[in-house]
Amino acid sequence: MESFLVVCRTSASSRFLKHSYPLSRTLFAPSSYYPTSTATTTATSNPNPYRYPNARRLGSFCQRHRGDTCSRVGFDHRLGSHMLCSSSPSTAAKRGANQTISNDNDKVEGTLIDLYLPMRAQPYAKLARLDKPIGTWLYAWPFWWSTALAANPGQLPDIKILTLLGFGALFIRGAGCTINDLVDRDIDIKVERTKSRPLASGVLTPFQGICFLGFQLLLGLGIYLQLNNYSCVLCVSSWFLIFTYPLMKRLTYWPQAYLGLMINWGALIGWAAVKGSIDPAIVLPLYFSGVCWTLVYDTIYAHQDKEDDLKVGVKSTALKFGDSTKKWITGFGIMCMSSLALSGYNAEIGWPYYTFLGVAFGQLAWQVSTVDLSSPADCSRKFVSNKWFGAILFFAILFGRLSS
Repeated sequence: MESFLVVCRTSASSRFLKHSYPLSRTLFAPSSYYPTSTATTTATSNPNPYRYPNARRLGSFCQRHRGDTCSRVGFDHRLGSHMLCSSSPSTAAKRGANQTISNDNDKVEGTLIDLYLPMRAQPYAKLARLDKPIGTWLYAWPFWWSTALAANPGQLPDIKILTLLGFGALFIRGAGCTINDLVDRDIDIKVERTKSRPLASGVLTPFQGICFLGFQLLLGLGIYLQLNNYSCVLCVSSWFLIFTYPLMKRLTYWPQAYLGLMINWGALIGWAAVKGSIDPAIVLPLYFSGVCWTLVYDTIYAHQDKEDDLKVGVKSTALKFGDSTKKWITGFGIMCMSSLALSGYNAEIGWPYYTFLGVAFGQLAWQVSTVDLSSPADCSRKFVSNKWFGAILFFAILFGRLSS
């Protein structure tokens, strides 16, 4: 009788695991990833070859975890082996035993994209850098600065235009990243920080990247067509800068300046979307200040890759300035703040603008004075902090316009 109960329990467990197989394949891989080939493995053994036992590996695109990389083919083979063995009672027992072992080093790593997007969508999301929203913030702030500056005195900026331009920044920034990865995939594979990108690692093919690029551009165009004709033409004209930017690092030591021209184009568009034209006395100083700001933060960012850039033969202001980098970016920071003051003065903005401008100057000065250019981690932290500079300046314009 006892033997009969054991057999029944084993059979029921096998049926349950077999029925759970499609669900596990449709949603997410288990958090403990231990493929086995035999049923004799003990419950206490851990054949997982990875450094982080409980790291999620979701879908055909395997995220790099602190330097770990894997190919799509290798991952799919391991995932298939895991699924084929998922009905093994010994595997289930071993998985349960491993899940009871927890400590501070076994926390699941991953972004919201890894956790919530379908597996097939994850490479495209990472191609558009949705897992790194700082680029979208940097792209959107000039749009929003200009829109707020164009508001009538004592009134809030147009919420509809702010929303449209925010989504436009999201789509076009993603398109710019896709173009960059298509052109630079031969370089990205040689750079430690970029070699796991979807196109460089082979997770996506160039044809898939081109199709996704077209999709993003259509979404961006759909946003721009809801604006007036003048600003729509300005939006589409920025695509020339977006398509040609990836070539600049091969041609000049000033790709950061070209990036500034591209990413701050929204300083022209926001005003035009509200007014139907541009006022050069107000908009051009705002645009120039954005270019100088970009030269500050992207030069800091470029110091992360300076050793790899030397090896592969690409250029940057980080290599151009060398040990004099802090002097250069200090100068660009001063020009940025001076141009912002000039733009506000010409717009006859209220006194809160200049108070917030002092706070923004302090944030920029903190970046330049404290950044450790020999530390990629610190360069990354300072670069990301520029979302706060953009936010401070937006509130400067908002409260300045309300009080004017």
